[in-house]
Amino acid sequence: MSVRTPDPEPTGDEPFGPPGGSASNPAWLSEVELEETRRRLPMLYVEGVPVRVDGMGQVIQVGILLRATPVGEMTRTIVSGRVRYGETVRDALFRHLENDLGPMAFPLLPTQPTPFTVAEYFPLPGVTAFHDDRQHAVSLAFVVPVTGTCEPRQDALEVTWLTPEEAASDAVAAEMEGGRGTLIRLALASVGALR
Repeated sequence: MSVRTPDPEPTGDEPFGPPGGSASNPAWLSEVELEETRRRLPMLYVEGVPVRVDGMGQVIQVGILLRATPVGEMTRTIVSGRVRYGETVRDALFRHLENDLGPMAFPLLPTQPTPFTVAEYFPLPGVTAFHDDRQHAVSLAFVVPVTGTCEPRQDALEVTWLTPEEAASDAVAAEMEGGRGTLIRLALASVGALR
């Protein structure tokens, strides 16, 4: 199953715009421009694995999103989206966390975000553990503690909080799109939450 990262409509707050963008928002690509770009260049994404931690900083829960695909299938995924032209990785990560988890999630981003891994999604299955039939995408993946209330927005239907063991299970991995079950396991291993 391929990954279907949402491509929401522009909000008008993009700070920069490349030549050839839409007239109303020069930093946003039209559908035709996006399709052409995806055929020629790797796209840059950020992905966030939302977690809840205890007082000692140990991961006790992992937030997994439930989404409906354009063809009506239900899949599990994590926070994900493109980095916009002129946007810092930190700002892109915060924007996507807020878009997917709601404004009251209160993510705790480090002052200098460093990904736990770089995932490469290819349109041909089997090149890596990650697959996206639309494009070659490079994704910077982060574990992000959240302290507030998560109320999904955009195309996310709900956030399910699982224990690290449940999130790393084969059953959950089978429901994850684009190989993201592997990404969940890498995230949990990076913070010492897998036993």
